[in-house]
Amino acid sequence: MRGTIRSFLLFGAATFLVASLIHSGVLIAGYEHQKARIAEGVIALVLLTAAVSTWIRPASTPTAGLAGQAFALLGTLIGVFTIAVGVGPRTAPDIVYHIAIVVILIWGLVITKRT
Repeated sequence: MRGTIRSFLLFGAATFLVASLIHSGVLIAGYEHQKARIAEGVIALVLLTAAVSTWIRPASTPTAGLAGQAFALLGTLIGVFTIAVGVGPRTAPDIVYHIAIVVILIWGLVITKRT
């Protein structure tokens, strides 16, 4: 089960890193948004830290998985709120990404909680 939890953490970290790079203009021009870039970068770092901690302290894998994914879900829900009120980026890719990552984070939390 550790491998599954690590996979959720690493996948989430990778997708938030890509989103941050898109919002910085590194990967795709035209989607720059400084606040989204920072938030996604922080979430990526937290998820990566949680993943690394599962190798350093394997017994804490479920705790690290829950903490990292819960933080990411909270941050993502704040992003959904900013989209809804018109503060955050409101492009179709942003909306699709937020919906997809919320589903994945909830799925990861459910799987992790069952361990």
